[in-house]
Amino acid sequence: MLKGIDPLLGPSLLALMYSMGHGDEIVIADANFPAQSTATNNRLVRADGIDAPRMVEAIVSVLPLDNFVPAAAFRMAVVDRPNEIRPITAAFAAALARGGYTGPIEALERFAFYERARKAFAVVATGERREYGNLILIKGVVS
Repeated sequence: MLKGIDPLLGPSLLALMYSMGHGDEIVIADANFPAQSTATNNRLVRADGIDAPRMVEAIVSVLPLDNFVPAAAFRMAVVDRPNEIRPITAAFAAALARGGYTGPIEALERFAFYERARKAFAVVATGERREYGNLILIKGVVS
């Protein structure tokens, strides 16, 4: 255990985030997301039993988000209703704001989200049960 580090951030996840560079992406996935097959680089951390917004809050407590791009957070758009915003998006926005990010959470079509997730540096599989509880974050720099 370390002082000042959220207890949800275990050694594996901390090491992965520390290894990320500017522009690398991390996926926070819900319980239905194909995390194992998506993490093609074998950088998968399991956080079963933890809800996704709480994990996002822990992650952004130490991970700076990119402020050189229009958006550093991406959610999966609702299938056949791309303009619909699910309540979990508000929970993500609140968690991100606690970490200092107030930018937009852009929507990505389902298969575009999966494709982008396959290229991500790491995937964190949570126990989130709410549908569309998936988020991709872009790492920024520490000034």
